[in-house]
Amino acid sequence: MKKLLLDFFKKYFDSITENWTARVVKLLKGKLTDSQVTTFVESSLRTFMEIIDKSDYSAADNYLIEAYNLFTSSNLNLLEISQIFTSGRYSFIPFIESEHSNDFDPLLVNGYVDELFEQTFARYGMLHQEAQLKDLKNDRDRLAAKLSNNQEYLKSILHLSDSAIMVIDNNEKFIAWNKGAEKIFGYTEQEVIGKPSSLLLPPGEKYLNELKLIQDVVNEKGEIKIFETERKTKYGDIITVKLNVTKLPSNNGEYVGRNVIIKDFTEFKKLQAQVNQSEKLAVIGQLAAGVAHEIGNPLASISSLVQILQRRSKDEFISEQLANIKENIDRISKIVRELVDFSRPPTYEIGLFDLTDIIKTALGIVKYDKRVKKVKFESELEKNLPKVAVPADQLLQVFVNILLNALDAIEGEGNIFVKSYSKDNHVFIEITDDGCGMDKNIIEKIFDPFFTTKETGKGTGLGLSVSYGIIKKINGEIKVKSEPGKGSTFTVIIPIADKLKE
Repeated sequence: MKKLLLDFFKKYFDSITENWTARVVKLLKGKLTDSQVTTFVESSLRTFMEIIDKSDYSAADNYLIEAYNLFTSSNLNLLEISQIFTSGRYSFIPFIESEHSNDFDPLLVNGYVDELFEQTFARYGMLHQEAQLKDLKNDRDRLAAKLSNNQEYLKSILHLSDSAIMVIDNNEKFIAWNKGAEKIFGYTEQEVIGKPSSLLLPPGEKYLNELKLIQDVVNEKGEIKIFETERKTKYGDIITVKLNVTKLPSNNGEYVGRNVIIKDFTEFKKLQAQVNQSEKLAVIGQLAAGVAHEIGNPLASISSLVQILQRRSKDEFISEQLANIKENIDRISKIVRELVDFSRPPTYEIGLFDLTDIIKTALGIVKYDKRVKKVKFESELEKNLPKVAVPADQLLQVFVNILLNALDAIEGEGNIFVKSYSKDNHVFIEITDDGCGMDKNIIEKIFDPFFTTKETGKGTGLGLSVSYGIIKKINGEIKVKSEPGKGSTFTVIIPIADKLKE
C-alpha cells in the first residue's frame, strides 16, 4: 500500500500542485502571493509523502511550524486555514477517479488521503492553540479576546463542515444542528431543534433497535462508530451514512446526551457499485468473445461446404438458395467479427483517428440489434475529417451507447440521423432521433450515474454517465437538445489533435 500511495503522489505531483494552488489562490484573493501558495502546496505534498514513507506523523512537525509562521504573518484565521486544507482534499479527487491501475482501489486511496489531511490539520490545530496560548499568557485582556475569537472560529468550522454535526440531549431531542446537517438532510436548524432524534430514522424495527444500541453503548463506553447504515432526509430519501457518536457528559461524568457526526456515504456506495458493474461488464465481454469464437469455427466449415456445393451444382434453383445461404453466413461472420472487436477489453492508449471509421463501426454494431427492423438509419459524414487524439475503443463505446439510447427513444420504429463535420478546431458528431424526447428536468439528470428512465431491469443508468466521463477525459463535450414528442439530438464535440492545428 505504501508503494502504491507513493507512486500515486509522484505520478500526479505536478497536476495536484497546480490544482490545489489554483484553488487556494482563488480562495485567499491576494492574502498570499502565488509563489507563497505554490511553495506551501509543494511542501505539503512532500511532507505527506514523508509521512507515508515513515508511517509517522511527527515528520510533519517542521512543516507545520513553517506553515504556522506563513499563515500568521499573513493574518489568516483558523477558518481560512481549514478551508485551505479542505481545498487540498478536493484537489486529489479528479486524479483518484482518473487512475485505472488494477491494483488501485479509489475508495481506499481516497480514505487514506482524507486521513492524511485530517491528522495533519489536527496537529496544526494543536500547534496553533499552543502558540496562541503562549502569546496570550503575556496579556490577560488579549487572552480573553483571542479565546473568544478562537471559539468563534471553531464554531464557524463546525457550522460550515461538510459533515452533519448535531447534539442530542438525554430526552432524545435535538439541541444543536450545523449547516452540514442541513445540507445532507434538508432540515434547517429551526425545523429540527426540539424535535425527537427518531426524525432521521427510516421506517422499520431495525433502526429503532439500532438507536437503542447507540444509546446503551455510548452511555456505557463513551462512543460508538457505525460504518454503514441508513438515515432519512426531509424529502423521504433514504441515504447511506457513517456515524460517529460520542458521549456528552455532565460535570460529574453522567450521561446527559451525545454528540453525533454523520458523513454522507452515498457517493462512495455509487462509486463502489460502478466498480462492481465494470467488473461484471468485463466478465460479460470475455464471455462474448468466447461465444463468438465457438460460433466462428463451425461457421467457417459451413461456409466452405456451401462454396463446394456452389461449384458442383448445376441446378439454377439450388444455386440461388446456396448463394442466399452464403450471403447469410457472411452476414453472421461479420456480426461475429464485430462482436469480438467490441467485447475486447478497451485500450486506454490514445492515438490519432479519423472519427468516420469509428462512427461506421458503431453503426454496424447497432444495426444488428433486434429492434432495428423498422428503423431507418441515415448519415451525412464529412470526408477526410481532421484527426483527433482519442482512445478508439472507448469512443466506440460512447457512440454505441448514444445510438442504443436513440433506439430506445423511437421504440423500434423511426429515424436515426448521424452527421459529422469540423469547425473551429473541433470535430462535431450529431446523433438525432425522432423519438419521445425529454423534458428539461430529465436532461439535467441524464449524465448522473444510475439515473435511468427505463423500467427496472432494463437499464443500469451507467451508459451515458460513463460516456460523459470518457468525453471529458479527452477535453471534449456532450451537448443535448430535446423536447418531449420532438426527438433528441446528442452532439459530441472533440478537439482536433494539437499537432494537426499547427
